[in-house]
Amino acid sequence: MTTTFKTVNRHGYAVKFSPNRSDILAIATTQYYGFKGGGTLFLVTYDADKCLMTKNTEIFWEDGLFDVVWSRTAESLLVTGSGDGSLQMWNYKYPQKPVRTYDEHKKEVCSVDWCQNSIDDFLLSASWDCSVKLWDPNKYCSLTTYKGHDRLVYEVKWSPFLSSCFASVSGDGTLGIWDCSSPLRPRAKINAHQAEVLSCSWNRFQPFVLATGGSEGLIRIWDIRKSLTPIFQLEGCQDAVKRVQCSPHHWSKLASVSYDFTTKIWDYSASSEPCQSHQNHSDYVYGLDISPRQDGLMADCGWDAEARVFRAG
Repeated sequence: MTTTFKTVNRHGYAVKFSPNRSDILAIATTQYYGFKGGGTLFLVTYDADKCLMTKNTEIFWEDGLFDVVWSRTAESLLVTGSGDGSLQMWNYKYPQKPVRTYDEHKKEVCSVDWCQNSIDDFLLSASWDCSVKLWDPNKYCSLTTYKGHDRLVYEVKWSPFLSSCFASVSGDGTLGIWDCSSPLRPRAKINAHQAEVLSCSWNRFQPFVLATGGSEGLIRIWDIRKSLTPIFQLEGCQDAVKRVQCSPHHWSKLASVSYDFTTKIWDYSASSEPCQSHQNHSDYVYGLDISPRQDGLMADCGWDAEARVFRAG
């Protein structure tokens, strides 16, 4: 079962299932492959049983949108990261203008993440200006700026276990592990790949384990208590691994998307090779998400102006 939504004249960069509603998907896109032009955030209603995806809302921004994250506490709120260096908070029920914008980064914002626990309410943003910023979503100024990478920061992710801990990955080949109270340098800095590190994802079952994806096509699994060598290495992508995501349902499973046009599913406790490979796209695949519900659904999107929801075998 594969369901397709065409993001006509818009190239997909990120796709996210709503954590609050089982039938809504957000897709962050750009014009002209993100090199110029505006961005569109599509809110899509999907019916997995009928294999149908329908546009619910279309939100426009004057620059490309490179990432999107949902609020876990307010059903209709999302935050996007843009090529003009800003973040935008949207209420998709009132899409005419953002609820709030955050303007401090000097270059593209390529990753945003909202904290995952029910007590704290903070945002992280990662930028091509080599910094990570911490935001209170109710304030217009950032709380802290973290500078520990020598090149652009591709992705930032909160730890699902430790509320003050997050990870960042960079074009300098490193994985940084941060404590929010220490902005000057990461608590640990791991030479994760001999290439740009494009993506990271925390394991939802093991608090010290996370995965990284590199531009050389490798996925590595790290225990941050033993940071000299990865505990697993996964091979099988023929090009850069744009996103990697650990399963919310199984401790050793993860998914990846790559510039080789594929979406792959892995179980690193069983093999270093993928257990499934899907070629849903005819161009680079940039966006990836695994449904938080036990329904077997995944979503991806790519530069071929298509987003897909499919059921993993």
